[in-house]
Amino acid sequence: MEIRDPIHGSINLSDAEINIIDSVVFQRLRSIKQLGFSEFSFPGAVHNRYIHSIGVCHLAGLAFDSIFKSFQFSSQKVRERLRQAVRMGALLHDIGHGPLSHTTEEVMPQLQDLDIKIYGLKKSPPEPRIANHEDYTIKFLTDSALTPIIEDNPCDISATHIACLVDKSLQVQDDFFTDSGLNFRPILSQIVSSEMDVDRMDYLRRDSYFCGTNYGQVELEWLLSHMTYHQVENEVYLALNRRALYTFDDFLLSRHHMHLMVYFHHKSIIYEEMLLRYLTSEDCSFRLPADIEGYMKCTDYALYEHLDTVDNPWAQRIARREPFKMVYELHSIKENDRCARMRQDLEEQGFEVIHANSKARLSKYFSGSVEDKAYKIFVVDRLDWQSEPYPIENSTEIFEKYEEIRRIERLYVAPEKKEAAKNIIRSKSY
Repeated sequence: MEIRDPIHGSINLSDAEINIIDSVVFQRLRSIKQLGFSEFSFPGAVHNRYIHSIGVCHLAGLAFDSIFKSFQFSSQKVRERLRQAVRMGALLHDIGHGPLSHTTEEVMPQLQDLDIKIYGLKKSPPEPRIANHEDYTIKFLTDSALTPIIEDNPCDISATHIACLVDKSLQVQDDFFTDSGLNFRPILSQIVSSEMDVDRMDYLRRDSYFCGTNYGQVELEWLLSHMTYHQVENEVYLALNRRALYTFDDFLLSRHHMHLMVYFHHKSIIYEEMLLRYLTSEDCSFRLPADIEGYMKCTDYALYEHLDTVDNPWAQRIARREPFKMVYELHSIKENDRCARMRQDLEEQGFEVIHANSKARLSKYFSGSVEDKAYKIFVVDRLDWQSEPYPIENSTEIFEKYEEIRRIERLYVAPEKKEAAKNIIRSKSY
C-alpha cells in the first residue's frame, strides 16, 4: 500500500504494517497531537503522532537500506526480517503516548499496576516509580489487543523482539538479531532511538514544516545516505561517514534550537504549567488508568472535554483559552535567583505567580542511560582507508561546546494584572 505524506512524499507500507496501522490501538494516535499545546503558538502545529509514526517507519527503512546497501547477510530472508523488525520498532515507538504532553505523566499509575510481565527480562528489576509513556508502549506491544496483530507477519517477528528495539534494557532471549555470529540488535536499536535516530529526523522536519519555521530543516538525505555500520567484536553499531559529520553537527543544533524557539515557546509552556497545576491539585479527578483498554480512551479530545466539565480554575483557564500572561523572561546558562526574587516580591504584594523553568541540553550523549552510553555511534572515513573508526564524540567538539544546560525562566501572572506586575518589576533593581 502507498500513502502520501507532505514531508516524505510517497510512503510504501507492507501488509504487516498496514494491519498494525489499521488497528484500533494505532488509530488512537490520530487523536494525540504531536506538539500538544504548541498550536496556540503556531496555528499550523496540529499534526498528530499517527502520521509522525508512519514517517519514522519510512525513514527507518531508508536508514536500513543505506547502512546495509553493500552488506552481505546470510540470506535475503534474514535481511528482510531485520529490515521489517526495525521498521515495526520505528512505527510503534510512540504507541503508548499520553494525551497533550508529557505533563499528563503526572497522573499515571504506579509502574507495578501495569503488570508488564516482559520487564522480567531486564537485567535488574525496575525501581518502584510512577509509570511513563514508554512503559505503556511496552505494555501495548507485549500484552494488549495489538500483540497478535504485530506477530501476524511472514518474518517470524514477535512482539518481544519489537519491545527489545524500543527498550534497550530488555534482554533478548533468542538469536533473532544474530546472523553469521554478528549481533545486529545494537544498530537496529540505535536507528529507532539514539542521538542520530529516525524519530528525531522525522519530528524535526515535520514539526518545522507545520510550525512554519526553518530550525528543523536539516539535510536528512545527506545524513541518511552516509549512515553506515561498525563492527566491535561480534556486535554491530551505528556509524557515520566523516563526509556527513558537519551535517550531524547541524542536526544536533537544529534540535537544540527547536527546543529553545518552538517547543519552549512561552505560550505553550504556560498551558503546560496550568495543566500541571490542575493535575497536582487536590480536587483533580483526571487519572490515567493502568487498564490498557481504559487507557485507549485517553486522548487529547477526552482530556479537553474533561477540563471543560470541572470547576478547577486552572482547568477552566485552559478550557476557555484564558492563560496567564508572561511578565518577565530570562535566558541563561548559569543558575541565578533573579526570577525567584521577582516572584517573591510579586507574591508579597498579592500576585499569584507561575514561575516556569524550561531546560534544554544539546545532547544526552554523556548523561543518558547505561544502555545508551554503551551503544556508541562511530565515525568512519571511507576516503582514508588507513584510519580506524572512532566514537563520534572524539570527532566533533559540539558535545563539549554545548554540554551546559540552557535555561529559560519565565514569570506569568493573571492577564488583568500583567501591567501592574511589570511596573513592580521595573521599579526595582534585581
